[in-house]
Amino acid sequence: MTPFRPRTELTTHDVTNQAAPLEDYNLYDADPALKEALHRHGGGDAEDAVREMGAELGSAESYEHGRLANDNPPKLKSFDRYGQRIDEVEFHPSYHHMMALGMRHGIQSLPWQAEKGGHVVHTAMHYLLYQIECGVCCPLTMTYAAMPALMQQKDAVGPWLKGIVSRDYDGRSLPPEQKTGLTIGMAMTEKQGGSDVRANTTKAKPIGAGGPGGEYELWGHKWFCSAPMCDAFLNLAYTDEGLSCFLMPRWRPDGTRNAFQLMRLKDKLGNHSNASSEIEYHGAYAIMIGGEGRGVRTIIDMVMHTRLDCTTGPAAIMRQAVMQAANHADGRTAFQKKLNQQPLMRNVLADLSLEQEAATAMSFAVAQAYDDGMTDPEAAAFARIAVSISKYWVNKRVTPLIVEAMECHGGAGYVAESMMPRLYKEAPLNGIWEGSGNVICLDVLRAMQREPEALQLFLKALTDAKGRDTRLDRAIDAAVGEFDRLEGIEGRARRIVERLAVTWQAVLLASFAPTAVAEAFIASRLSGDWGHAFGTLPDGLDLQPMIDRATPISV
Repeated sequence: MTPFRPRTELTTHDVTNQAAPLEDYNLYDADPALKEALHRHGGGDAEDAVREMGAELGSAESYEHGRLANDNPPKLKSFDRYGQRIDEVEFHPSYHHMMALGMRHGIQSLPWQAEKGGHVVHTAMHYLLYQIECGVCCPLTMTYAAMPALMQQKDAVGPWLKGIVSRDYDGRSLPPEQKTGLTIGMAMTEKQGGSDVRANTTKAKPIGAGGPGGEYELWGHKWFCSAPMCDAFLNLAYTDEGLSCFLMPRWRPDGTRNAFQLMRLKDKLGNHSNASSEIEYHGAYAIMIGGEGRGVRTIIDMVMHTRLDCTTGPAAIMRQAVMQAANHADGRTAFQKKLNQQPLMRNVLADLSLEQEAATAMSFAVAQAYDDGMTDPEAAAFARIAVSISKYWVNKRVTPLIVEAMECHGGAGYVAESMMPRLYKEAPLNGIWEGSGNVICLDVLRAMQREPEALQLFLKALTDAKGRDTRLDRAIDAAVGEFDRLEGIEGRARRIVERLAVTWQAVLLASFAPTAVAEAFIASRLSGDWGHAFGTLPDGLDLQPMIDRATPISV
């Protein structure tokens, strides 16, 4: 019998004029803006480690793991085969692969172990991983961000601190002392309150004396608990003294399962590889972290650090989207020219590259402020307001940018086999998590009242740049002038934060980016010679440097 031989060619036509897949390249080496930012902001000593991660993530294997993790979402396992309640979540092997990759490179631990530049290096690695698989970055971010809150109660959570900084990923559901590495989640919001956590109803009852470091039972619910297979969760619950912060492990000290139940997994727009759940507490064991009645003040240290990653994440997928568009335009011909040689497409690609590079520059400037703030109170105050300004604006720009990058592909960018739909569905996420747009902008206004020196430090970062360009000087004066009139300021909060963000981006690019990049940004974003969509840069600009910086030339 003649063996069956499947036909590999098409019978009607040859497939030509298609760009090569964007894979088997080094994400770090292909990104000049990232390389410059890493060195500029104090992370250059770790370049070899970042480059190694970039090579691993740029492989075809990693792209495939990212796809498989999202095409095979997690499943809730409420009971085992004997009918016993277990409340666990089952993930695809590719999810575990990407979690192990992230922890092995130290995303969650570097800032707490590095002598210098730890947050900048963390930001670089998060920026790389987020381009390929966003879902695993949720538990990795929360684990990283939990450290400042837990450090307020070192005496009670010492073993947890050691597990957090481990670079071993251990996805088994076991008591913490039996694991080689630990992850931390967070559960704050409830159905009736959302961002207004003071509307929470979950109660905490002391076991014994209670107080900071004391043991409690939690009774209530949480509307959003992401990554519910983490080993423990930071929570907010009410005691008689007010809203307090608690660490709730999956397992009790006696080795039995803790009394919390996973009610269901969320069916989300995107972020499909990561489980997000609704949970209930039925006397769940927990340890109080920080002062009683000071729960918001305690957990805000965690939120402050998750917001850094909620700024980096959108900048990362902007980069991936721009590279995908530039790669397509470099490999496809239309009307006798490569797409990236067509004048209108060149304008689009340059404009997208410009927006992405401004987002990246701002993210890394914030990360350096986190590093500096570990020893400098003024830098810490600057970081607190800068991260809110940056998170708001980068998340307002990411969705329209990805839509435009998708359009560069034509219909091929809209089909599910392309990476573009996954990036598009991921785009709104960080603008909602850790404070939606209104919450973030009102946080900036509250910082003016609560910590006025933070605003003054930020404004100084703008005014110190005056004298380089008259257009930039006018923008700086306009941004500072927003605070001359306080009447109606709450209704103008978005306008103010946007103006601060765009002006700071211009300052950063004027200070550090190639001349053509800075000139294009100032001419379009500050001088008003720009339309309402990407691809409307004014005449007379040198577009090639932006296109070159968008195109992964090392592929």
